[in-house]
Amino acid sequence: MDASGTSPNHPSAPTRLHQTQNNNHPHIKGVLNLLEAVRVAGLEKHVRFYQASTSELYGQVHEVPQSETTPFHPRSPYGVAKLYGFWIVKNYRESYDMFACNGILFNHESPRRGENFVTRKITMAVARIKHGTQECLALGNLSAQRDWGHARDYVRCMWLMLQRETPDDYVVATGVTTTVRRFCELAFAAAGITVAFSGEGIGEVGVVTSDGPLKGKTVVNVDPRYFRPAEVELLLGNPSKAREMLGWDPSACSLPELVKEMVEADIEMARDPTAYLRF
Repeated sequence: MDASGTSPNHPSAPTRLHQTQNNNHPHIKGVLNLLEAVRVAGLEKHVRFYQASTSELYGQVHEVPQSETTPFHPRSPYGVAKLYGFWIVKNYRESYDMFACNGILFNHESPRRGENFVTRKITMAVARIKHGTQECLALGNLSAQRDWGHARDYVRCMWLMLQRETPDDYVVATGVTTTVRRFCELAFAAAGITVAFSGEGIGEVGVVTSDGPLKGKTVVNVDPRYFRPAEVELLLGNPSKAREMLGWDPSACSLPELVKEMVEADIEMARDPTAYLRF
């Protein structure tokens, strides 16, 4: 029941819910506005709607790996807002027979990844450290584990789910999980630098062990400022449904290949600030 006492499946319920919604988070209002626009315009049978959902829905995970039937337990405002988007898509699909589906995407990366994401923060820092314009990379929980794949492969899966006869929801993931620490090792290795980690907790550091001008230098340390208030320790997706129903192969690009592509792009951009136009 919504605030008006109307069942959410009543034809007027989504509009009424929108009018009483006080949360202005774009992941809430944006999805609802688009779905409602399709409905009001009478385009339910002509539009295929894709909602970019997220592995952050799982948060404090209840099973490993996470599938389409794993209970949700988001641990951030972003995850909570995305939870609304997921369920409002299902509600419109069931209420108005719309072709609307959720892609529960696990972490998808590329050289175009935003600079505030930990993967891009790492690859940019590696490029700058190699060029001598940055000394050290500060990170939070090095033991946090994520299921990282290439954005290019994940976009193909989005397209495939929109080609189906009937709409459904799919986990989009590689089925492999990796620590932030290991991602760092791969990123430095892609730049020809070997890093070894030692210590524990906030005292853990990454030190260069390969020969060269950086040998013996600490290039990674832990800063408590980057710990999440409610940490998400482990995300690992089960892409079996997408494999079987869509014929999608999540192994088109391995993690070392992805990291190498990102590092090489950031090294190029460290040399030439306009190089981003090529990626």
